[in-house]
Amino acid sequence: MDQAHAALRQYWGYDSFRPLQEKVVDSLLRGRDVCVVMPTGGGKSLCYQLPAVMRQGTAVVVSPLIALMQDQVAQLRAQGIPAAVLNSTIRPHEQQQVMREAIAGRYRLLYLSPERLVRTDTFEFLQNVPLSFFVIDEAHCISEWGHEFRPEYRQLRALRERFPQTPIAAFTASATRRVRHDILQQLRLQQPDRFIRSFQRPNLRYAVLACDALKQEQALTAALRHHEGESIIVYAPTIERVESTAKQLRRQGIAALPYHGKMEADLRRRHQDQWMEDEARVLVGTIAFGMGINKPSVRAVIHLSLPKSLEQYYQEAGRAGRDGDPADCLLLWQLKDAGLLAFFIEKIEDPQEKRRSWERYHDMRGFAEKRECRQIQICRHFGETPKWEKCGACDVCAGLPEYLEDRKRKPAPPTATKPALPKAAAAASGGSKPSAPAAGASIWQQASDALVVDAMRKWRRETAAAEGIPAFVILHDTSLLDLCKKRPRTIGELLEVHGIGTAKAAKYGEEILKALRRAESKGS
Repeated sequence: MDQAHAALRQYWGYDSFRPLQEKVVDSLLRGRDVCVVMPTGGGKSLCYQLPAVMRQGTAVVVSPLIALMQDQVAQLRAQGIPAAVLNSTIRPHEQQQVMREAIAGRYRLLYLSPERLVRTDTFEFLQNVPLSFFVIDEAHCISEWGHEFRPEYRQLRALRERFPQTPIAAFTASATRRVRHDILQQLRLQQPDRFIRSFQRPNLRYAVLACDALKQEQALTAALRHHEGESIIVYAPTIERVESTAKQLRRQGIAALPYHGKMEADLRRRHQDQWMEDEARVLVGTIAFGMGINKPSVRAVIHLSLPKSLEQYYQEAGRAGRDGDPADCLLLWQLKDAGLLAFFIEKIEDPQEKRRSWERYHDMRGFAEKRECRQIQICRHFGETPKWEKCGACDVCAGLPEYLEDRKRKPAPPTATKPALPKAAAAASGGSKPSAPAAGASIWQQASDALVVDAMRKWRRETAAAEGIPAFVILHDTSLLDLCKKRPRTIGELLEVHGIGTAKAAKYGEEILKALRRAESKGS
C-alpha cells in the first residue's frame, strides 16, 4: 500500500484516500472479487483505476454511458495513464487499432459498453488480451429489482464462465440489500470482499414540499434566488417541462440552460460544458443529465416531480455537495405528476415488472409524505440501520429552509444585476458562503482573488477547447481554486496543489504558471 499511496500522489495529485477507498484498492491489488456500494461523489472510479495502474495487464471497465467512458479516458490520458474506449462511435479502422494495442498489452484500462462486451467477437478478442480484472460500473443495472434494469447487463453472467480466473469488481452508488444479493448471484462473484459505505450524506439538507403549479413556481424561484450565483441542477419530468422551465427562468433574469435527449448532441454537450464552466449557473434537465458528471460544487439539486424510485432520487440528489460543503436537495412535487406515474405503471404489461414498479412508487411516495427524518428513511431503504435518530437538518427534523417558509417576501433582484465578486472571492479563499468576505481580507484583495479565479477559468476553458476535451479534464474546480489560493511559483510548488500529479504538471505546468502570473499582474 506504500506503492499505492505513491501512485495516488503521482497520478492523481492526492495526499490521502477517502473513506473505504484504500480497502477496496488493497482487495483488488490482492486479486479479490469485490462488490462496492459507495454514494455518488465517494470516489468509486479511483478505487479501480489505481489498481489498474499498478497491476500487470489491462482492466476492462464495463459502463453503460458512452459520454462518461470518453470523458474518463480523456482524464486518464491527461494523468499519464494509457487508456482507451471501444464503442460504436469510433471508426472501424480506429477500433482495429485499439484492439491491436490492447492485445499488445499497451493499455491499463479499456472501456466497453455492456452491449459490446457480450458480443461473441469481443469475447474472442479479449481471450488474447492480458487481463488484470473486470469492472462492472453501475452494477445495479444487472438486477431486475434495480431501478435501472438493463437486459444486456444480465448477459454479463458469461464473464465468470469465459474468464474463470479473472477477478470481477462490481460498483454501484444505489443498491438495496435485495439488489446487492442479486448482483453477487448474477455475476457469480467468488467469496467477494464487500464494502458498503453509509448512505447518510451529512452535508445534504433534504426538504420535501407538496405543491400546486403556482406554489411550485414560487418555491423554485425562491430557491434559485437564495442560491444566486451558485451551481444548481433542476430536474423536470418531461422534455416539454425542461424547455418551459428554462425559458421561464431566463425571463426572470436567471441564466438557465435546458438539457434533454432530443437536443442535438453538440448543443447538449455545449450546454453541459457551459454549466460545468460556470458560464450558466442553472441547468434544467431530464434524468438524461448527470450520469458521470463530476462537478463537486453543486449547491442545490431541485426535483420538480416525484422520481420513479427512491434509488433514482438518492442518486440524482446526491450530485449536490460532492465537495463536502452544505447543499440543498429539494423535492417540489405535484399530486398530478404522481398520478401520471401511476398511470404509466398501469400500462406495463409484464406482471412482475408492474409489481416492482408499484413497490418503487409506494416507497418514493412514502418518502415524500412520511413525517420521519429524510436521512433515516434513505438509510433504512438501503438496508442500513442508523445508530442516530435525527439528522437535525432535513425539513422533518429542522423545518423547511427559510427561503421556502417565507416565499411571500419581496423577491431578490435578477441575477444579472447582482455583483458576482463576493462569490469568486470567497471561493478563492476557500470559503463556502458566497456573500461573506474572507476574514481580514481587504476589498482590494477580494477583487484580486476574483480576477485570478476568472482568468484561470478562462485559460482552462480555452485550453480544453483547443484540445477538444471537457474543461474538468484539464483541472477540476477543486484543483483550480486550490491553485488560486496557493499561487505556486515553481513546478515543485505546483505539485502541492490538490489534484495535480506529475503527468499533469509535466503537460500543463509551465502554461499554468504563466497564466497565473498574467492573471496576478492584471489583478494588481
